[in-house]
Amino acid sequence: MNQEKALVWFRRDLRDHDHAALSAALSNAREVHCAFIFDTDILDALPSRQDRRVQFIRESLVELDAALRARGGGLIVRYGRASEEIPNLARELGVASVYANRDYEPAAKARDAAVAENLEALGIAFHTRKDQAIFDGDDVLTQAGRPFSVFTPYKNAWLKRLTSADYAEWSWRGKLAPCASAAVPRLDQIGFAPTDLEQLGIRPGMSGARALWEEFRNGRMARYGALRDFPAIKGVSYLSVHLRFGTISIRELVRSAIAEESTTWLNELIWRDFYFMILDHFPRVVSHAFKPEYDAIRWAERPDWLAAWQEGCTGYPLVDAAMRQLNHSGWMHNRLRMVVASFLTKDLGLDWRLGERYFAWELNDFDLSANNGGWQWASSSGCDAQPYFRIFNPVTQSEKFDPEGKFIRRYVPELAAVPNKYIHAPWLMGRIEQEALGVIIGRHYPGPIVDHAEARAETLARYAVVKKTG
Repeated sequence: MNQEKALVWFRRDLRDHDHAALSAALSNAREVHCAFIFDTDILDALPSRQDRRVQFIRESLVELDAALRARGGGLIVRYGRASEEIPNLARELGVASVYANRDYEPAAKARDAAVAENLEALGIAFHTRKDQAIFDGDDVLTQAGRPFSVFTPYKNAWLKRLTSADYAEWSWRGKLAPCASAAVPRLDQIGFAPTDLEQLGIRPGMSGARALWEEFRNGRMARYGALRDFPAIKGVSYLSVHLRFGTISIRELVRSAIAEESTTWLNELIWRDFYFMILDHFPRVVSHAFKPEYDAIRWAERPDWLAAWQEGCTGYPLVDAAMRQLNHSGWMHNRLRMVVASFLTKDLGLDWRLGERYFAWELNDFDLSANNGGWQWASSSGCDAQPYFRIFNPVTQSEKFDPEGKFIRRYVPELAAVPNKYIHAPWLMGRIEQEALGVIIGRHYPGPIVDHAEARAETLARYAVVKKTG
């Protein structure tokens, strides 16, 4: 260990353990300061001053600060442009180095480049570490030395490359510098208002992640493959928002998946790395199709259909229930993310970017890489996407994954009295049955805004342009 002082810049890694940048700083400096910046470049772009994600971050920071203070340090929290605040803070503290964990989003990479440049002008080093992924950069490449574009070969190479060292826990050895800064600012002090996190039962911070993880690992992980596609069943981990903000370590999850031989769960974690890799190597996907020929598609322009989809009023019960779940809670079951994305792009014929943007506004666990990857997969424009002629039927998806309509009835209560026979396609009820149940299609619940069979034919014609030019 040398005699330098260092600063660790926390971003989407809000924990005090198994933390690559923190471990590196503690190993290389005599004293380590810790900081978080409420970055106005990010906050000012949010559509609302009531944002569950901001509250989640703020409350996670309170817990992180307490954990760091218990170790003799604490968290310095600033509000402003990170590209300016980090160099200014580093200069004030007199540190020789700043450490941070890598981010793969184009805007984050540009921000980090600006920070590195500003620090260099001050004679301060900027070091980044791999933390939110198991593999990144050029860790996993094809035999030709290029990034993968198909998941299964990537997964196979990922598994072949993996050793226990890749998911080992980062150690803690060293000393935190005492922190005399004030407490983490309140939401109103950074211009935001409280949300319904508590009412929704969302528990931020490392303790919230730990509670969910223990429940999943000890109760559901073994049955994850069998239960994960059924939204009415508690079958998934619900850890996505914690992975997004790093209140739990990806290495811990991989360690457990391997120890428990949970192949399906491990595959989902590998998908996460895969989409990070795609975004890192192919940043054009942020605004363009991964397959360039798919940018030639002429999408429908129907703002009324988009609004119906957003509001959960399409007339297709499973689609509507999923969208209402999202609007109510900021979360959507993964199977349903695929269903509603397919419906928007292939039943309504609307541009996948419209759906991607809406999810970015609404999802508590919004992560650009996974969100973009999922939407491009559904629209067949992305890497390893399903073929354009495979189009989810929203009725058969409903029958298969919510057979008794339990999920539908929870989020579309106007259909509560509809029997299982009609719950997936209530427009098939006769007028007499509708009147007897008090559910008149077109009055109490909308009829389908498109006919799936007709929409499928239009989609095949729309995508034929790609087939000719691809």
